[in-house]
Amino acid sequence: MTTLGLIGAGNIGSQLARAAVAHGYDVVVSNSRGPESLTELILELGEHATAGTPADAAAADLVAVAVPLKDVRSIPADLLAGKIVLDTSNYYPRRDGAISPLDTGEMTVSEFVQAHFADARVVKAFNHIQAPAITGDAQSARTAERRALIVAGDDDDAKRAVAEFMNTIGFDALDIGPLSESWRIDAGTPAFGPRRDLEELEIDIAQATRADRR
Repeated sequence: MTTLGLIGAGNIGSQLARAAVAHGYDVVVSNSRGPESLTELILELGEHATAGTPADAAAADLVAVAVPLKDVRSIPADLLAGKIVLDTSNYYPRRDGAISPLDTGEMTVSEFVQAHFADARVVKAFNHIQAPAITGDAQSARTAERRALIVAGDDDDAKRAVAEFMNTIGFDALDIGPLSESWRIDAGTPAFGPRRDLEELEIDIAQATRADRR
């Protein structure tokens, strides 16, 4: 069974951990405050979860980076070399400060993350769903109108691995192409936030414009 490492144990990270252990994954949870700060969460998650350092989390098969975008560059770039990295990031200038290549459109958010983790295989995922819905909206495969989430990335094998994880924990996956297309799911675009099944998500992604983003 695939293992999931989490760098960041806030709203998104903790919900991904809950969803993963509920479907038989072993998870390693880390944050910037140290393993001792995660005792309550680990007790809740049970025997399939352990607290560790970011380096411990990075040893997993899949690694989710679930920290504010402004903190991504505080994670050593070589820590995730060769790993499949789930990038849950969104860019909020008020929180993250101005990031010039994002403001100019030179890069997408996930291209910015990929540039930092240059030797990782970054896949955009779980950025357009509210944290409670990661467990609340999950449904078994082939359920009618099952909620769909996007994957975007430059490595097809990495995208397939993340799509498989999505499917296992309760969501259809829509591949929207390379990281350069991931702006189509930025904050402000039609598919950012609302519940969409696969057909609806495809329509929203196709209709997104750069002017939608905020």
